[in-house]
Amino acid sequence: MNFPILPLRNLTILPLRNLTILLWHWPFSRSFRLSGDRCLKMFNISGCFLTDDRSAFLDANVVVFHHRELSWGPSDLPMHLPRPASQQWVWLSMEPPANNANLSLFNGVFNLTMSYRRDADISIPYGRSELGAAEQEYQVDVNRSCLVSWVVSRYQPQQARARVYQSLKEHLHIQVFGGWSHRPLPKRRLLSTIARCFFYLSFENSESTDYISEKLWRNAFQSGAVPVVLGPSRATYEALAPPRSFIHVHDFPNTADLATYLKQLAADKDAYAEYFLWRRTHQVRTITDWRERLCQICLRFPHLPPNKVYQDLEGWVNS
Repeated sequence: MNFPILPLRNLTILPLRNLTILLWHWPFSRSFRLSGDRCLKMFNISGCFLTDDRSAFLDANVVVFHHRELSWGPSDLPMHLPRPASQQWVWLSMEPPANNANLSLFNGVFNLTMSYRRDADISIPYGRSELGAAEQEYQVDVNRSCLVSWVVSRYQPQQARARVYQSLKEHLHIQVFGGWSHRPLPKRRLLSTIARCFFYLSFENSESTDYISEKLWRNAFQSGAVPVVLGPSRATYEALAPPRSFIHVHDFPNTADLATYLKQLAADKDAYAEYFLWRRTHQVRTITDWRERLCQICLRFPHLPPNKVYQDLEGWVNS
């Protein structure tokens, strides 16, 4: 049972002035079409023009740099070019602090931050919860063939999620998919496979401020499994996720108690169905297209300070 992505509203959003945004590197070298007025055509945001043509550097209002491609140092920055005084440089990363190397090399370089964090200058979460039900009569599948599943490719024993998994599997069976378990799961089968299970382990690879990735928004919510979450605090999940839509690992003193609760919940159809009541009042929207993320700059730009500089970028990222 796939949970639908919200349709775009029939509303054109107007920034205060036209902006040209230059993307210096495509994140992870995966490019998308930018020709034409993409922000208007795809996301109803006018006056917002995207380009990856570096010859437009002097005319760009904003230049965006994805951290992964800068991780070896500032040599990949256009420091040799004359930088217009009003041009804003944006540091972009959707990774938690542990995956952002050599940050101190960029102190005093960037004007703005662009991240999943709520306190970033341009906040671009992996997903969000919104009022308004997409399905008034959501049908909960209470007859499933699997209790708990987890999809993981980059397993590292020192991570908190690995320790919780190793302890939890002593008390219940967990179906594990992904590269680490040598059971790769093609994208086309991801949601349907998870949907066979009552619960999904939405375990983040880092317990960092506001870091809630597609493991919750796509893997759990769009498949229709109840997420068991490990990441930031319960208060963060309560602020960002739909009400009573998840089970937090830290609500239990140990994994034995967590396992007992999951087994009891799966056996109690009415209690299990309560974790889906939010679908009557809320809906989930995932944000995965890099172009949509870039277009958000135009909406935030008029409200941002013009002379800001991150003198301690590393300090902000790790805060």
